[in-house]
Amino acid sequence: MSEIKPKVLVGMSGGVDSSVSAALLLEQGYEVFGAFMKNWSGDVNGPECKVTDRVGEEHQECGWKQERRDAARVAAQLDIPFVTFDFEEQYRHDVVEEMFDEFAAGRTPNPDVLCNKYIKFDRFVQAADQLGCGFVATGHYARVSALRPSTSSGNNVHLLMSSDANKDQTYFLWAINKNVLSRVLFPIGHLTKPEVRAEARARGLVVAEKKDSTGICFVGEVPMRSFLQARIPDDPGDIITTDGRVVGHHQGVAFYTIGQRHGLEVGGGTPFYVVEKRLQTKELIVSSNFHPSLFKKQLIARQINWLVDASTMVSGRYQVRIRHRQPLQFCTLSHEKDQVRVDFDEPQRAITSGQSVVFYDGQTVLGGGIITDA
Repeated sequence: MSEIKPKVLVGMSGGVDSSVSAALLLEQGYEVFGAFMKNWSGDVNGPECKVTDRVGEEHQECGWKQERRDAARVAAQLDIPFVTFDFEEQYRHDVVEEMFDEFAAGRTPNPDVLCNKYIKFDRFVQAADQLGCGFVATGHYARVSALRPSTSSGNNVHLLMSSDANKDQTYFLWAINKNVLSRVLFPIGHLTKPEVRAEARARGLVVAEKKDSTGICFVGEVPMRSFLQARIPDDPGDIITTDGRVVGHHQGVAFYTIGQRHGLEVGGGTPFYVVEKRLQTKELIVSSNFHPSLFKKQLIARQINWLVDASTMVSGRYQVRIRHRQPLQFCTLSHEKDQVRVDFDEPQRAITSGQSVVFYDGQTVLGGGIITDA
């Protein structure tokens, strides 16, 4: 009697990371189904491409078509079934609309966090259920605490940092439902990026040398200000230094983020950096890169999501990061009703409202939240 292979639905983006993930799982004995998620086409106003293979007049090509072709070619190489899911309606509603709302309110959201929460580890898991797959897998640089997590109980499954500290993507994964972790596989989480490339070359995968994608999650390399200006109207105001001098003018505080230097168009002398955004007075406050106002020792986070048993979390000494690839920062976490206060050992530069703070205990991701005050 033949052994029943566990079924896994692999999110194949057309890149080398997800392609190697599918290949490794196949070799490990899983019954692998490849799936492409169509989450974005057209421009900010709708999914239709106004010109063949173009996204409106000011945005990049409808890249999803080429990405899907690459994913399908790899699936054919591996001889695995391949399906396409259209999640664009959900992506626009849960990710893009939320992103515009947050920017318009003067905050700086992280679309990758939203995408993982609502699409890759929610809608995609639902799709796996429909196909009878007990597991889902992606090409994220992260690990779970078991090679084959049990679908019956996720209580002992933890999210861990990748072995490649430079590529670790756990900063973007804190908001997913912890009950899903027991069904998640990260096949390349123990590898470095050069090792992933080598695995792809060894198997002759057609995407072995393909360049990594960058930019807004699924939207691509679109200038952020241009993207936002398609929906958020200009609202000009003054650029003012911390000592009250008007040094320039801006198009709208929504288009800037704390710590930003480029795009201010303030000439001469020492470069200026954004330290505060005042929506009511339309003022953008700037300082030098070393001004005390750019550094804070405390923040408040809300919309907390724990990836461990919340009842085991007590106030105390942990580590956090407030941006991707930042080295872990030592701090004290304090629970205060529906929020967490973070007191850093060392002042942190450019703590930004709307961004994520992610809590760690060594290599284990405890959870995270959205920065609301600093």
